Amino acid sequence: MNASIRCLAASALLCLSSLALAAPSGHGDWVYPVVKGYGGVHPLPNAAVQPDKDTAYKAFFYVTWGSDKPSDVNPGLVHVARAVNVMAEADVPLSHLHYVALIHEKAIVTTLKNDYYHLRKGTDNPNLKLLHELHQAGVKLLVCGQALAGAKIKHAWIDPDVEVSLSALSDQIIYGDKGYAFVDL
Repeated sequence: MNASIRCLAASALLCLSSLALAAPSGHGDWVYPVVKGYGGVHPLPNAAVQPDKDTAYKAFFYVTWGSDKPSDVNPGLVHVARAVNVMAEADVPLSHLHYVALIHEKAIVTTLKNDYYHLRKGTDNPNLKLLHELHQAGVKLLVCGQALAGAKIKHAWIDPDVEVSLSALSDQIIYGDKGYAFVDL
């Protein structure tokens, strides 16, 4: 019994020390190197796995959920921002990031111009600044044209930083065939 308790205690200590190494060193250490105000990252230059600054990275982010409150920014889009910021903080040039964010299902309203979002949700669209920041960072923003049709949303109502794609289904296949890593958000 004593050996079991010692083994359990040693395992717990190992887990806690691993968490301490992975945790941020301070509360004010969050940075936003590219996408300002969204997707903050904590610099960890000594982390076990680091991106190669000379590698091109291709990721297809599948954003399907909105925020719980219409006045809150879509958390999936914040994760896309974090993916940009974490690579930038690790000195990967933006030209090496080939990121596509496909917005589908319940998240499609996040792509609406402010007037149309306000009509549907009763508040201003909190996602527009983030969509613009992502677009400026080189993220290709797509919204599923089939989902828009199903929701009776006209293409003219979509924010200009977002492109209407043929279909989420075809986009997943097309970008998968091009070697993009699939990230479900």
